[in-house]
Amino acid sequence: MKEYWNSLASLLGVLAFFQSILQLVFPPELRLLSLKFLSRIFHLFSSYCYFDITEIDGVNTNELYNAVQIYLSSFVSLKGSRLSLTRALNSSATTFGLSNNDCIVDTFGGVTVSWKHVVIQRQSQTFAWRPLPEEKRGFTLKIKKKDKSLILHSYLDYIMEKSNEIRRKNEDRLLYTNSRGGSLDSRGHPWESVPFKHPSTFDTLAMNPDKKQEIMDDLKDFADGQSFYHKTGRAWKRGYLLYGPPGTGKSSMIAAMANYLNYDIFDLELTEVHNNSELRKLLMKTSSKSIIVIEDIDCSVNLTNRKKKNKSNDPETRCVSGVEDGGNSTITLSGLLNFTDGLWSCCGSERIFVFTTNHVEKLDPALLRSGRMDMHIYMSYCSYPALKILLKNYLGYDETDLDSDVLNQLTDVVDKAEMTPADISEVLIKNRSCKHKAVTELLDTMKIRAEGNMKCGSPRENSSDEEQEKRALECPKEGSGFEQPCKEEENEEMMK
Repeated sequence: MKEYWNSLASLLGVLAFFQSILQLVFPPELRLLSLKFLSRIFHLFSSYCYFDITEIDGVNTNELYNAVQIYLSSFVSLKGSRLSLTRALNSSATTFGLSNNDCIVDTFGGVTVSWKHVVIQRQSQTFAWRPLPEEKRGFTLKIKKKDKSLILHSYLDYIMEKSNEIRRKNEDRLLYTNSRGGSLDSRGHPWESVPFKHPSTFDTLAMNPDKKQEIMDDLKDFADGQSFYHKTGRAWKRGYLLYGPPGTGKSSMIAAMANYLNYDIFDLELTEVHNNSELRKLLMKTSSKSIIVIEDIDCSVNLTNRKKKNKSNDPETRCVSGVEDGGNSTITLSGLLNFTDGLWSCCGSERIFVFTTNHVEKLDPALLRSGRMDMHIYMSYCSYPALKILLKNYLGYDETDLDSDVLNQLTDVVDKAEMTPADISEVLIKNRSCKHKAVTELLDTMKIRAEGNMKCGSPRENSSDEEQEKRALECPKEGSGFEQPCKEEENEEMMK
């Protein structure tokens, strides 16, 4: 036994001697080069290739790393056994992610790829202008060499697109408003935001179902029409005009559109904008996938005085109906038209412009044409189909829940009463604790309003917004000072 241990000790001594000789003959640099050479030989004959996607690229955050992390979280919860949980800023959803050094397999276009989340402890830093995280994080993508061209182009683009959709779905919608007097926030942005929590949807919107479906189809067609707009050379934007009496649900319609498309809302207050240049800067700071709203455009600024001839020599206000709000605002009709349909309106993509007004006849015909307000939506008084939606929303009533006599009376009187959805909602909300009383009081109120309309004359008979809009579109020169003053001024200059 003693001889065995002596022989083993001698062998270990010989090995240590040869190791010291190798370290002297082959320094660390040479050994490192040898390892790299052997690694290249191995990869040369291997059928796989590897790509590292680090969290930080130099001093900047790698957007591809964030995209891969979000993309893998969309299906990792169903496959992984050990997961990490995160919640992003402005998000109400919890997302899953791969834990340290875990792997997951994905399939794209019939090709199988493997993702590995690599986490390495970073060496201590002596001094740095920008301290780095203690851990070095990244993803390693393993694919077959023959699939390299497909994965590096289509697959990575698909991940970026999919991650943006997931991010928007998880994030809360935001409601923006331009800062008072054009001031900037701490980040230099002219928009202030709050979470958008409006519950209105197309399901709860009191409107004729066929009309709602037409609007929803148009919105869906717009959101899915990127290739069409690019092919035809049109800017990827669309304009909507919501007009009709007060209380007919114009603001609820905007909220329903935002919730349907998952878009943010930029509520533009024109009275806080000083000039056309500031208006353009606000437009440049809006994001894609958003709805830009100008409510009560006929009241917020004076763009309606088209009969008066503009004698100003200011090139910004000549030949257009200018704005002068309290002596501070100089927005012109030309500036507003360029905002919605000019070159500056194309600085973003997938944006919707929504204008609302109670008096469409006051708007200049130049604002109403296609390209600026593509779809005109008349928000009318409450009809019977809209009334059924309100009864369902506030009382949980269907047609079968109402007495046939009451149902017939409601059907006969609802059009004659000409009540707005807001008026009907108030009656139902006030009596929601007693459903029978709510229906009875609503019916009585409608009868009183119908009798009053018969005696005093219906608002629709006195003035129809739909007919006024048709006159404004078909006869833009009649009563308009938009084109004629320009020609008269040009003639005067030529005479001089």
